[in-house]
Amino acid sequence: MPEITTWRRTHRLQEAGLLVVILLLAAFLTFAGGEVNAGGRLVNNFLRLDNIIPSVATPMSWIAVMALGATIVIAAGGIDISVGSMSGVAALAAAAALQGVSQRWGVDANPWIVLPVGILVPLAVGLACGLINGAIVVGLRMHPFIVTLGTLSIFRGIALVAVPSKSLPTGDYSLPTAFTRHFIAWPMEIPQAGLPPLLLQPVPMLIMLACLLVAWVFLRHTVPGRQVYAIGGNEEAARFSGIPVQRVKLTVYALSGLSCGVAGMLSCGYFGSASTNTNLGYELTVIAAAVVGGASLSGGRGTALGALLGALVIKLIENGTFILKKIDLGVVTVPVSREYDKIVVGAAIILAVAIDRLSEYVQSRRAVRGGGVRGAAKRAESS
Repeated sequence: MPEITTWRRTHRLQEAGLLVVILLLAAFLTFAGGEVNAGGRLVNNFLRLDNIIPSVATPMSWIAVMALGATIVIAAGGIDISVGSMSGVAALAAAAALQGVSQRWGVDANPWIVLPVGILVPLAVGLACGLINGAIVVGLRMHPFIVTLGTLSIFRGIALVAVPSKSLPTGDYSLPTAFTRHFIAWPMEIPQAGLPPLLLQPVPMLIMLACLLVAWVFLRHTVPGRQVYAIGGNEEAARFSGIPVQRVKLTVYALSGLSCGVAGMLSCGYFGSASTNTNLGYELTVIAAAVVGGASLSGGRGTALGALLGALVIKLIENGTFILKKIDLGVVTVPVSREYDKIVVGAAIILAVAIDRLSEYVQSRRAVRGGGVRGAAKRAESS
């Protein structure tokens, strides 16, 4: 019981720390972003709703969904760096299937035909890719980094071979509107005083929140979720305690693939297309979101809310490098461009891992000191 209380307190402190980081980042971008002219009046460059929602919140949705799956894998002591390729293949599969629907029934095809195809196809492809990763890791007892490094290339290669046109839909075809405009990219207009109405597309964010809820329940309130943490904390101890280690490992990689299927579905529906470059290079972004969100690469730690907050931190960094042209430090002015976000994200990963290692060292020192004190007290009582 004390261990569970300590575990929960640690995760709450991590999540609270992330909220502080997000507020500090938002404050910095607010003051450094300056003002721009919008509809004849000056508005803050960062706090503009047409910046925060379409440039931060919406694209964060599929990154956060993939980060949820990656966090579950990392909490179990594994790693999955094929997430970008899996989501790209899932998006292409959805686009190919929906183009077939459009060719047969037109872009105004019945939603009862379109939606099952648009939802089930990418989820099935993502799940299959995840099961392949898990089966190789479990069946051949190979290191997950090597396995997913290989499948990262394999899945992307399959996409390149399967789609010679490099993008879907091809020619004059379009994806059915029942999946794009009337579902994933459903627009909602918000009036703004003196400005054109703001176009909000809330479905990706709502699906992200639904995935967050499912992942939170799985990790926090189910037996398999507790087994994930047990395996990540000490695999041998988990095996001796009767936990089906191989089955749980297969499950976590399947869940990672499923989350990539959801991300592929969101990307395809939002943009109304998919290409062989869809989500290319997202591996760094997704793992950064999971690690910054508190997932320990040594296993045993990570939360669903932390993954979402980590994704928000990464998107704020990327958005900052986009809207800022320079940072005036008083003594010197530092130029900023989009290319800087890779440097900052990479540095964030190293910093997060360094803090995690420091936290583990401090906790181990406290445990040793506490054990020594209790031992001395017991010896004093016995004497």
